[in-house]
Amino acid sequence: MAKASKPLTKSQIVTSLAEASGITKKQATQTLEALVSLVYKHAKNSFTIPGLGKLVVANRKARKGRNPATGATIKIPAKRVLKFLVSKTVKDAILGAKK
Repeated sequence: MAKASKPLTKSQIVTSLAEASGITKKQATQTLEALVSLVYKHAKNSFTIPGLGKLVVANRKARKGRNPATGATIKIPAKRVLKFLVSKTVKDAILGAKK
């Protein structure tokens, strides 16, 4: 089994963006930070990054769970969670299209 590679760091992402778009690293950093800021501001309504996916807020219902150490049944309260839904294009590009 192949060893998994490490995820890109912020500086590696900035360098790649700068090289790909022909801008300085400082401009690429500002662009990345502006995108992140935009996500923070608008994620409560859902935020779509075209060609990548969509960040949505979902409400989870209360449910019963089990404490794995003791086996006791516990109540898990309802809560709001963030989900990132990856676009079909990305899934097909990374995992391969379904036959």
